[in-house]
Amino acid sequence: MRNFREYEIWHIGMGLVTSVYQCSKVLPTEERYGLQSQIRRSAVSMPSNIAEGCSRNSDIEFARFLEIALGSAFELETQLLAAQSIQYLSEADVKDIFEELNKFQRKTNALLSRLRS
Repeated sequence: MRNFREYEIWHIGMGLVTSVYQCSKVLPTEERYGLQSQIRRSAVSMPSNIAEGCSRNSDIEFARFLEIALGSAFELETQLLAAQSIQYLSEADVKDIFEELNKFQRKTNALLSRLRS
Protein backbone atom coordinates (compact mmCIF):
# COMPACT_ATOMS: atom_id res chain seq x y z
CA MET A 1 0.00 0.00 0.00
CA ARG A 2 1.25 3.46 -0.90
CA ASN A 3 1.47 6.38 1.53
CA PHE A 4 -0.41 9.29 -0.02
CA ARG A 5 1.44 11.77 2.22
CA GLU A 6 4.64 10.97 0.31
CA TYR A 7 3.28 12.23 -3.03
CA GLU A 8 4.07 15.80 -3.99
CA ILE A 9 0.82 16.00 -5.96
CA TRP A 10 -1.15 15.24 -2.80
CA HIS A 11 0.60 18.14 -1.04
CA ILE A 12 -0.05 20.45 -3.99
CA GLY A 13 -3.70 19.39 -3.92
CA MET A 14 -3.97 20.07 -0.20
CA GLY A 15 -2.46 23.52 -0.73
CA LEU A 16 -5.01 24.16 -3.46
CA VAL A 17 -7.84 23.23 -1.09
CA THR A 18 -6.70 25.94 1.31
CA SER A 19 -6.23 28.52 -1.46
CA VAL A 20 -9.56 27.71 -3.08
CA TYR A 21 -11.47 27.96 0.20
CA GLN A 22 -9.91 31.37 0.87
CA CYS A 23 -10.50 32.60 -2.68
CA SER A 24 -14.10 31.39 -2.87
CA LYS A 25 -15.08 33.28 0.30
CA VAL A 26 -15.60 36.39 -1.84
CA LEU A 27 -18.28 34.77 -4.01
CA PRO A 28 -21.79 36.16 -3.51
CA THR A 29 -23.92 34.47 -0.85
CA GLU A 30 -26.39 33.31 -3.49
CA GLU A 31 -23.57 31.13 -4.87
CA ARG A 32 -23.06 29.30 -1.54
CA TYR A 33 -24.89 26.21 -2.83
CA GLY A 34 -23.95 26.73 -6.46
CA LEU A 35 -20.60 27.74 -7.85
CA GLN A 36 -18.89 28.12 -4.47
CA SER A 37 -19.87 24.60 -3.46
CA GLN A 38 -18.79 23.16 -6.83
CA ILE A 39 -15.43 24.92 -6.71
CA ARG A 40 -14.73 23.68 -3.20
CA ARG A 41 -15.81 20.10 -3.95
CA SER A 42 -13.59 19.95 -7.02
CA ALA A 43 -10.62 21.14 -4.99
CA VAL A 44 -11.21 18.64 -2.17
CA SER A 45 -11.71 15.84 -4.69
CA MET A 46 -8.15 16.15 -6.02
CA PRO A 47 -6.14 15.10 -2.94
CA SER A 48 -8.99 12.85 -1.77
CA ASN A 49 -8.79 10.73 -4.91
CA ILE A 50 -5.02 10.50 -4.66
CA ALA A 51 -5.39 9.25 -1.09
CA GLU A 52 -8.07 6.75 -2.06
CA GLY A 53 -6.02 5.54 -5.01
CA CYS A 54 -3.08 4.88 -2.72
CA SER A 55 -5.17 2.29 -0.91
CA ARG A 56 -5.52 0.23 -4.09
CA ASN A 57 -3.30 -2.74 -4.78
CA SER A 58 -2.45 -2.28 -8.43
CA ASP A 59 -0.92 0.45 -10.56
CA ILE A 60 -3.95 0.24 -12.86
CA GLU A 61 -6.35 1.02 -10.02
CA PHE A 62 -4.08 3.75 -8.65
CA ALA A 63 -3.87 5.29 -12.12
CA ARG A 64 -7.67 5.35 -12.37
CA PHE A 65 -7.92 7.44 -9.21
CA LEU A 66 -5.17 9.74 -10.47
CA GLU A 67 -7.23 10.22 -13.64
CA ILE A 68 -10.23 11.18 -11.52
CA ALA A 69 -8.09 13.64 -9.52
CA LEU A 70 -6.82 15.11 -12.79
CA GLY A 71 -10.38 15.43 -14.05
CA SER A 72 -11.28 17.31 -10.88
CA ALA A 73 -8.35 19.66 -11.49
CA PHE A 74 -9.64 20.51 -14.97
CA GLU A 75 -13.15 20.86 -13.56
CA LEU A 76 -11.83 23.29 -10.93
CA GLU A 77 -9.98 25.28 -13.57
CA THR A 78 -13.16 25.57 -15.63
CA GLN A 79 -15.22 26.65 -12.63
CA LEU A 80 -12.69 29.32 -11.69
CA LEU A 81 -12.66 30.55 -15.29
CA ALA A 82 -16.46 30.73 -15.16
CA ALA A 83 -16.31 32.72 -11.92
CA GLN A 84 -13.84 35.03 -13.60
CA SER A 85 -15.94 35.45 -16.72
CA ILE A 86 -18.98 36.50 -14.70
CA GLN A 87 -16.69 38.82 -12.71
CA TYR A 88 -17.05 37.12 -9.35
CA LEU A 89 -13.27 36.67 -9.25
CA SER A 90 -10.52 38.78 -10.78
CA GLU A 91 -7.46 37.56 -12.62
CA ALA A 92 -5.40 38.50 -9.57
CA ASP A 93 -7.68 36.40 -7.34
CA VAL A 94 -6.93 33.21 -9.25
CA LYS A 95 -3.43 33.78 -10.68
CA ASP A 96 -1.59 31.75 -8.03
CA ILE A 97 -4.27 29.05 -8.03
CA PHE A 98 -3.95 28.60 -11.79
CA GLU A 99 -0.16 28.28 -11.45
CA GLU A 100 -0.55 25.58 -8.78
CA LEU A 101 -3.27 23.85 -10.80
CA ASN A 102 -0.98 23.76 -13.81
CA LYS A 103 1.80 22.25 -11.68
CA PHE A 104 -0.64 19.67 -10.30
CA GLN A 105 -1.83 18.77 -13.81
CA ARG A 106 1.72 18.40 -15.18
CA LYS A 107 2.99 16.32 -12.27
CA THR A 108 -0.09 14.10 -12.21
CA ASN A 109 0.26 13.47 -15.95
CA ALA A 110 3.93 12.60 -15.45
CA LEU A 111 3.09 10.12 -12.68
CA LEU A 112 0.36 8.59 -14.85
CA SER A 113 2.87 8.16 -17.68
CA ARG A 114 5.32 6.40 -15.37
CA LEU A 115 2.60 4.09 -14.05
CA ARG A 116 1.49 3.14 -17.55
CA SER A 117 4.97 2.36 -18.86
